[in-house]
Amino acid sequence: MTFNVTVENSEYRFPCEPNESVLDAAQRAGLEIPFSCRKGVCGTCKGRIVSGDSRAFSGDALSPTERADSQALFCNTRPRSDLVIAPRSIGKADPFARKTTVARVFRLQRLADDVMLVHLRFPAGIRVKFKAGQHLNLLLDNGERRDFSMANAPRESDSAQLHIRHVPGGAFTTYVFEKLRRGDMLTVEVPFGDFVLRDSNKPILFVAGSTGFAPLKSIIEDMMIKGIARDTTLYWGARHRAGLYSNLPEKWARDNPRFRYVPVLSDVRAYGMRYNLVHKAVLEDHPSLSGFQAYVCGVPVMTQAAKSEFIAAGLPEGEFFADAFVTRAEVASAGP
Repeated sequence: MTFNVTVENSEYRFPCEPNESVLDAAQRAGLEIPFSCRKGVCGTCKGRIVSGDSRAFSGDALSPTERADSQALFCNTRPRSDLVIAPRSIGKADPFARKTTVARVFRLQRLADDVMLVHLRFPAGIRVKFKAGQHLNLLLDNGERRDFSMANAPRESDSAQLHIRHVPGGAFTTYVFEKLRRGDMLTVEVPFGDFVLRDSNKPILFVAGSTGFAPLKSIIEDMMIKGIARDTTLYWGARHRAGLYSNLPEKWARDNPRFRYVPVLSDVRAYGMRYNLVHKAVLEDHPSLSGFQAYVCGVPVMTQAAKSEFIAAGLPEGEFFADAFVTRAEVASAGP
């Protein structure tokens, strides 16, 4: 039996099979709900079940309060009846925006002991339309996918720069560090994600953990190219000083009076750097967040803690935007 899924207060309606996720059914119907890990870990596809009966597999991205409020992760929600849903956003997919192409490894550069810059070039004549902060999928030979944010600004549409952190025991990241060579070819699908700058006059808090710096770099550089003038602070956290692998934030702060940079270390103390968890450093400086927008990128435990504590400090929930970097081990532990 096929069920019908209706999007509240919209014209959108699509069929969904009993063993099909709401996310997959929406995509099959040519609609886009934001997503990333597809395993209930990152929380990107979060929304509300307004009415109807459904079932969900395991997933850690929902708090008890959100579950009580009928929130759901559409990547692992299957219908048991017709549903009415309220996703954070939904729209018709642009069939000309997303491309699958083969990209050549143009440059490899060690940014830190455990971070590699992988600079990909698209074939001659291919330009990829993406927004600052979005990510791409690497399509592996075994059929698996890996998501990586693009660190370059959208005007560099003939290429993609990825900041790939080596995960101990991670098959793909080990391959990148030990076997990937200049000239190798990788298949990519691009773009994905809604971790993009929203129009507002509010001051911005950018919060990055480790390679969560990559999409924020894209957004910040795009703001500077476009002349977007807003009070902006970047909090970039790592365990050790080497984890803050770029000097660009210092340059941005020197060149832009409305830009402030706060480096944060969690495991060691260093001169000129804050000693704390990165989201806690934000709260040290701003006990009240009622007048801000926040963009947070890092591992799920950091993005989830930041959301909970920032909202408790007065940040409107609608002004919190996150992109969680999910490892393959986290995806595997999330179950089917």
